[in-house]
Amino acid sequence: MDAYIDGFLHYLAQERQVSPHTLNAYAVDLRQFCDYLRQAERTDPAVWDATLWDGFLHYLRRRSMSESSIARKLSAARAFLKHLYRRGVLDQEPPDALEAPRVHRALPTTLTPHELRRLLLQPPLDTPHGLRDRTMLEMMYTTGMRVSELLGLTLEQLKLSEGLARVEGKRGRERWLPLTDGAVYWLQRYLSEARPKLVRAKRPCNTLFLNDRGAPLSRIAFWGKLKEYAACAGIEKNISPHTLRHSFAVHLLSGGADLRAVQELLGHEDISTTQIYTQVSLDRLKEVYKKSHPRG
Repeated sequence: MDAYIDGFLHYLAQERQVSPHTLNAYAVDLRQFCDYLRQAERTDPAVWDATLWDGFLHYLRRRSMSESSIARKLSAARAFLKHLYRRGVLDQEPPDALEAPRVHRALPTTLTPHELRRLLLQPPLDTPHGLRDRTMLEMMYTTGMRVSELLGLTLEQLKLSEGLARVEGKRGRERWLPLTDGAVYWLQRYLSEARPKLVRAKRPCNTLFLNDRGAPLSRIAFWGKLKEYAACAGIEKNISPHTLRHSFAVHLLSGGADLRAVQELLGHEDISTTQIYTQVSLDRLKEVYKKSHPRG
């Protein structure tokens, strides 16, 4: 079974071009599915029937997992078995899966414009790291790009004279994002004042944002710095790099931006993914109404 999982992961990486993060999630979920099959003594596909999914569901719930985690693991297992059937590994089509648990789609955490201003003031501008971090925060909030897109930027992907950045999103899809005057200003400062001090002659690297060893900055390192700056800014919300992307979308929609335009900027395939931000925007308007209107 392990060899089949490796083959499926190779298919996802090469043909579906999923991100390394998604690939790792599939690997973890499928290893757990195989653990269930071994414990239940159901590794033989000949004994798989509709009860397969009931058993896996109970197996997951005994581990006190959230409904969203359970739904994801069921989905990964279904996709894996369908892949085996299409490739001729399974003689019969896998049994129909039970309906995945309904998952409440939580509204994303966002920062207010005031909180963002406080956050942006935290990086120390007299150090290469601080100037780098200030530039990264500015880029994430003003472009809405994913953290993986930000950390994957190379020097060749910037066209500062035109105010544009080319990013590579999920499954290798590319899109051009406009850069604000503020983003261009901080990028120019970073490129002239900070990045030359981070580059190492023995390991040239064309990635835009570098650590102090001259290598590409990691997601974990950026996340840690963001948490540190948020604490210094007195922000008590549990934020992540994606919070800046969420804030970008909500603030655009609150300002009257077209939903389709926001979808394109975020790189969403399906507009329903973007629509979640309209609810956050409406909730904000309700709060303003209650605080400001005499009949609120």
